[in-house]
Amino acid sequence: MKRQDILENQANYVYLSLGSNLGNRERNLANAGYLLRSSGINILKYSNYYKTKSWPNNKFPYYLNSVIFAKTKLRLIDLFLKIKDIEKKLGRKNVQKNYPRTCDIDIIDFNGLNIKKEYKNLKIQVPHSRMEKRNFVLFPLYDINKNWIHPKNKKKIVNLLIKLSLTDLGGIKIL
Repeated sequence: MKRQDILENQANYVYLSLGSNLGNRERNLANAGYLLRSSGINILKYSNYYKTKSWPNNKFPYYLNSVIFAKTKLRLIDLFLKIKDIEKKLGRKNVQKNYPRTCDIDIIDFNGLNIKKEYKNLKIQVPHSRMEKRNFVLFPLYDINKNWIHPKNKKKIVNLLIKLSLTDLGGIKIL
């Protein structure tokens, strides 16, 4: 008889960042939300959509980004694998880092934990390692939770926003 883990079937609260800069961006983000919900991820809040230049190469098509807050019974690794599967279903190809894509989904926060793991050559890190420097994550995250605190450095989101450069502050538009 298998012993059931005490944390199994526990509700996990997550913030996910969604982005798209190929094809019909709004439809890609909406389809990502649909596929997440179809996978047992209960979306509790959606941010507005934000338009930003592609980074680091602003000659690539612009991005449309949003953040969602959700509840799921999936463990971190299962959520990560589910997200990778959804990205592929939406047409994401394995191309060079930071190249255009139909859909990019990153785990920004998982239960407020600070975790770094490797699983079958996949590196999983939450909170996302570069999220505090990214206007396209911070603005939508602030949109849905003005009291959010970074799990690793314990800084309030408003303090992270204040540290963005003037270029980053001016380089984002709400739709």
